[in-house]
Amino acid sequence: MIATVRTNQLRETAVTTTQQTTVETTNWKTALPMMAGTTFTLRELRAEDAPTLLAMLTTEEVSRFISPPPTTVEGFERFIKWTHRERMAGNYACFAIVPHGMTTAIGIFQVRSLDPTFATAEWGFAMGSQYWGSGIFAEGARMMLDFAFDVIGAQRLEARAAVANGRGNGALRKIGAVQEGLLRRSFQRNGQHHDQVLWGILADDWRLQREAQEPPATH
Repeated sequence: MIATVRTNQLRETAVTTTQQTTVETTNWKTALPMMAGTTFTLRELRAEDAPTLLAMLTTEEVSRFISPPPTTVEGFERFIKWTHRERMAGNYACFAIVPHGMTTAIGIFQVRSLDPTFATAEWGFAMGSQYWGSGIFAEGARMMLDFAFDVIGAQRLEARAAVANGRGNGALRKIGAVQEGLLRRSFQRNGQHHDQVLWGILADDWRLQREAQEPPATH
């Protein structure tokens, strides 16, 4: 399950509920929080994640909808260092997806600023194919949206997914993103150009959706 992750760039404490992520950190630019899901944890990438990211994100079924990822452990180690620098600069946040019982990442969620204030941002995700359909995406996406809107302060999030990526487009639709347009020939892979769907979700819409999903208060 993938939305377009801009892996051309690769070459170079939280308490959660189902509805909302509460982040216990004063400044995400200093360090990303650790956010616990039902069967996994989202945390900052570490150097030791490089080997499993290489194994998970370079298979054909995963990489066909993203820009070419690094092809070596060293390449992913450089990417991880880059994510830390960009986070400290306030431009970008990248979370490792770590299933319970494991210590290293099987995928990533990321969000990057599209303007100097981070009011508009783009997010993406990539995960090893053996974890597709596990429920990790749906819950992790909600946690990521909570973080982007409530902690970073973004007002609008965009995502792109290749038209042929039915699983990724379906996942974005399911969490409440709105299909806003078609970006013709906007993604190139293996010498071929592909159309992408542009998805958008606004902070106000997300909060209304979140409130509607909360269980009624008991007295």
